[in-house]
Amino acid sequence: MSMEAGKRVVVTGATGNAGTSVVAALADDPQIASVLGLARRVPSWSPPKTTWASVDLAHDTDLVRHFEGADAVIHLAWAFQPTHDPVATWRVNVLGSLQVFRDVASAGVPVLIHASSVGAYSPGPKDRAVDESWPTHGWPEAAYCREKAYLERALDSFEVRNPGVRVVRMRPAFLFKEESASEQRRIFGGRFLPGQLARPQAVPFVPDIPGLRFQALHTDDAAQAYRLALSHEVGGAFNLAADPPVGPRELAELLDARVVRVPRPAVRAALAAGWNLRLVPASPQLFDAAMRMPLLDCTRARVELGWHPQRTSLEALGELLRGMRTGAGMDTAPLAGRKAS
Repeated sequence: MSMEAGKRVVVTGATGNAGTSVVAALADDPQIASVLGLARRVPSWSPPKTTWASVDLAHDTDLVRHFEGADAVIHLAWAFQPTHDPVATWRVNVLGSLQVFRDVASAGVPVLIHASSVGAYSPGPKDRAVDESWPTHGWPEAAYCREKAYLERALDSFEVRNPGVRVVRMRPAFLFKEESASEQRRIFGGRFLPGQLARPQAVPFVPDIPGLRFQALHTDDAAQAYRLALSHEVGGAFNLAADPPVGPRELAELLDARVVRVPRPAVRAALAAGWNLRLVPASPQLFDAAMRMPLLDCTRARVELGWHPQRTSLEALGELLRGMRTGAGMDTAPLAGRKAS
């Protein structure tokens, strides 16, 4: 399809946290003629220029019919749960992604933009930022990181076999927006986490744990990077994060709490007990990974894409907390809101 006619873009995982922001950003772009959103459950949400198709990456073995004629595929689909069944998430996240990659090549799609993650990176420093050359071997004990790192290696091979496909790998920090708060509460906190714990003064203290320093990004800002990658002839990886890095003191200010030094083994033991009792879905291995994830240098995205986040990391995190308090959501199955309790 010519630039004059506008681009046709297919988005997998189009109804989730990142997907809804990417679809909305593309729908507002005059260079985009149409968007095909793929999701397990077709939503009633209907942004401009967007049509929907039902696809389950755990079972669909032919995506070519959806990809044919597309100018680009943006692959965002990802299953975070069940964390107690790594075979199930491997089937969706890894085998499903490999199917996407194969069918992109079979359909002759010229551009593939893949959602990697800070979680793909090997353990790194918390006192300085690393660029995209930092190793991507993940934290092998955490399924999320293991899967993201595996797909980095799969894309290495894919690019060698398919030199005609321009491949972009986005490696964002933690993505937050108000509308995804209910989903993220369910994914990481579980059904027993009261939304009102997100209100100021509800949490008495924030643990000062060695390694508790991370970056956040508003999901809408991440979506703009995906949109820009369509119109810039770039390839390779791009780190995406906003300033400032978030540590115990920043969290304490957001929650109007005090900072208390807590040994990391004590926090991990409590999380492991809750996970083993199936009271919380976030695994202790993911906690281990988060404590070791590096800070990201986003110079390449700024220089080569002209990308600049419009919100700080604290504003993105503040939206998450506000959304948890109010039970915010969207009219899609993954982002369905619920009343905070």
